[in-house]
Amino acid sequence: MNKSELVASMADKTGLKKVDVEKVLKAFTETVADELKKGEKIQLVGFGTFEVAERPAREGRNPRTGETMKIAASKAPKFKAGKALKDSIN
Repeated sequence: MNKSELVASMADKTGLKKVDVEKVLKAFTETVADELKKGEKIQLVGFGTFEVAERPAREGRNPRTGETMKIAASKAPKFKAGKALKDSIN
């Protein structure tokens, strides 16, 4: 499912116009991104948790040459599904 299909599905389920649903979806994704940038965690009970995973600096290898190289520390977004979401899938 892509974004336009998601918007259409949400519009059908809520009875809202696609334009309004798209605004809500955009606001949701921007809010999640902004909070994760601040290092905050977003918990939606029954759905899941969005948080930031800290990846420490480490040494890796260049697959072509076999040389060791340093990989810088980084942060990555992480989503952990909640129990209700997991149960609804199984």
